[in-house]
Amino acid sequence: MRDMLIERVRLAHEAPLVDLLIQDGRIAQIEPAGLTDDAAAVREDGAGALVLPGMVDAHCHVDKTLWGRGWVPHSAGPVLEDRIANGERGRAQLGLPSRDGIRALLEQMTAAGTTLARTHTDVDPDIGLRGLELVATVAEELAEVIDVEQVAFPQGGLLTRPGTAELLESALRQGLVGCLGGIDPAALERDSVRHLDLIFGLAESYGARLDIHLHERGTLGAHTMELIIERVLRHGLEGRVAISHGVALVEVDRAHSERISQGLAEARISLLTATVYNTPVLPVAELRGRGVNIGAGNDGVRDLWGPYGNGDMLDRTFHLAYRNGFRTDEQIAAAFDVAVSGGAVALGREPARIEPGAPADLFLIDAASIGEAVAARPPRRLVLKRGRAVARHGSPVRAS
Repeated sequence: MRDMLIERVRLAHEAPLVDLLIQDGRIAQIEPAGLTDDAAAVREDGAGALVLPGMVDAHCHVDKTLWGRGWVPHSAGPVLEDRIANGERGRAQLGLPSRDGIRALLEQMTAAGTTLARTHTDVDPDIGLRGLELVATVAEELAEVIDVEQVAFPQGGLLTRPGTAELLESALRQGLVGCLGGIDPAALERDSVRHLDLIFGLAESYGARLDIHLHERGTLGAHTMELIIERVLRHGLEGRVAISHGVALVEVDRAHSERISQGLAEARISLLTATVYNTPVLPVAELRGRGVNIGAGNDGVRDLWGPYGNGDMLDRTFHLAYRNGFRTDEQIAAAFDVAVSGGAVALGREPARIEPGAPADLFLIDAASIGEAVAARPPRRLVLKRGRAVARHGSPVRAS
């Protein structure tokens, strides 16, 4: 890989222009503009753009996407079970999961500045491990473009679908995944203790991480959170478990919410939010102030669960900041940090940083500050993954 010298970029609002020297996939130097010289380097004119660290989509479902094909009108009913059933009916009709769709969406995410994604892939007796294998194949093809981590996800239920538990264990045993999913142990499965004991037992046996979908509302969801906290501490899985959605935390009284937050912080359980539709939004400043790590993701992108989404984590950050009532640049930067550092911590990774020695996972954007970048969301001028240009002006760079 040739060295790259990115000239005349800014690290913050009104900061002086600097040059970034990229060597061996890492940021080697950051010097005042014009003071760095490397005759062997490919030169890129940053033209005063802001340089930001690559973003993390910590919760998505690329196996379900309809991206890259013609419009498919939404046809599911209004409740969770309707969407699960609609998704399963449509798989065979529409040829899902689709290799082309998965690849197209991952490339779209890359072009928008995402350099790491965690995707939840359906596992059940009908589809078996086929979705995991297909996503793994595409992820390997795009390994130089984006890091993709899969969660083996029992979307339709674990206890209610005999054979699913065995498939999840097979996925772990074969090394297809290092993270196991769960879903609504009480509301969907009707047996919180059995559901949680099963997935925590598998996680402990195989050294896996856990990421549990928790759509449960109010005191029911809060109770499930408390059961998860207790098991994390008992099994010694601190820092290895995430709860996706988790909106029950904002639907109970403040004392109850603070008590759960304290438990989440102690167990180092991350909350992953997609800030979708009319669901309550997690209060970013309040929860981070309590020591709770929060990451963000797109959730479904144009699939049988909903017709919306574009794979752009900067767009998702906009929704997170807007619904939190954030207006100042400092507040908006905190929302951006959720989609960078928060997501990385949830996945057990080092957050991307713009500093010497860090991997060159970054993007250039024509904006004065993070606040303007999130508010305006212009196309990314240049995206690098480990020092390689993977997208320009909102379009992926095809390998020659």
